[in-house]
Amino acid sequence: MVLATLATLWLIGQLSALLINLLAALFLSFALEPAVAFLASRGWKRSIATTVVFIGAVLLAVGFFAIMLPPIIRQVQAVGERIPGLVLEYGPQIEELIGQELSLDSLSEQAGDLQAFITDNLPTLTSGVTGVFSGVGRVVVSALTVALFTFFLLADGPKLRRRIFSLFPPERQVEIARMWNIAIEKTGGYVASRLVLATFSAVFSFVAFLIIGVPDALALGVWVGVISQFIPAVGTYIASVVPLFVAFVDAPIKALWVLIVLVAYQQIENLLLAPRVTSRTMSLHPAVGFGAAIAGISVLGALGALIALPTAAIVQAFISAYFAEHPVDESQLAGEVVS
Repeated sequence: MVLATLATLWLIGQLSALLINLLAALFLSFALEPAVAFLASRGWKRSIATTVVFIGAVLLAVGFFAIMLPPIIRQVQAVGERIPGLVLEYGPQIEELIGQELSLDSLSEQAGDLQAFITDNLPTLTSGVTGVFSGVGRVVVSALTVALFTFFLLADGPKLRRRIFSLFPPERQVEIARMWNIAIEKTGGYVASRLVLATFSAVFSFVAFLIIGVPDALALGVWVGVISQFIPAVGTYIASVVPLFVAFVDAPIKALWVLIVLVAYQQIENLLLAPRVTSRTMSLHPAVGFGAAIAGISVLGALGALIALPTAAIVQAFISAYFAEHPVDESQLAGEVVS
């Protein structure tokens, strides 16, 4: 028994990457299932409905990167061109901050030291670059694996459910089907609510950045909308860094206006938009969502952050479905003694 357990744990460790890809594919299939089921209920063949929804999801992802990458390249070039001017403009503050005088001689000396460092450590740096390309290759393979499994899980969803249900007696199949439907409903609701909020955020940010005069307003608006909504807990802060940096490089006063706009919109979203959207899709207490996000990041990293909130909503739905609520004796809750 002990050997079998150890062997199972060793096998899980060896297949951890594949299992994580399968988990991601299962999450994506749950997220896309409502759209596929909607088309199938309108008379579409399951395979055609799956293909259309899958291509739509891929086009959304490709469109996001197509919008983002050219501005990123332009902004990197712009930052490089503006660094000398920024150093001259903010030189005294930088010198006070780092405790070192900035001059052409000191910069030339540091550039020579950097060149010597690169020459001495060229083999190490080369292996590091190779490692980066290897990592990119692994990411591409993982993405293709997840996409392939997601497509098959969507296309053969009904067959897969029948096969799983057939492993249980009829009286248990009803409960398993109920749990399966709850998982699909909550995951689909999570993605739907995030898409709606991301659209509001992206449009508002784009218009605001356009009025302020921030470069690449469309790309930055899309960035804020997507990142702020699909990265739990800290997504809003991560999304704010890029437009603030771009605005500051262009003109520091613009960065101040961007900060004001982002903070104002966050209050509008928290007080007006999010409660109305999530009440129809996925209701989750902020503290529970934050704890779930931290737990997901700790266990599965980026993937855990992505699936943390729908998983918490599914667990919450299971608890609501299988545990009855009872009235609370308010006098006991207040610590009063009932005679």
